[in-house]
Amino acid sequence: MARRRNRQYAVPGVGQALQTFKAEVMRNEGYAVDPNRPDDVKFEVAKELGIPLQQGSNGQITTESAGLIGGKIGGSMVRELIRLAEQQLAKERQSES
Repeated sequence: MARRRNRQYAVPGVGQALQTFKAEVMRNEGYAVDPNRPDDVKFEVAKELGIPLQQGSNGQITTESAGLIGGKIGGSMVRELIRLAEQQLAKERQSES
């Protein structure tokens, strides 16, 4: 039986927006993402990396393998957040000129 994480975000109510953002970022990375189940993209990433991730228990997966999957997803999200922040700063600088 799969455990469901009880995520606690620093900003209340941001969970759905983060899931939508994840789906958008991973779609832009070329992955097929079900917008209703963006967490499932981890299975596609795992397959690409040759990691046998499956629904349910994955006790055989090493910490390193799990980190590779999460890192690919999280890294893509961080890169996009940085790009958006740089874009916003550039707009602010232009409006100050």
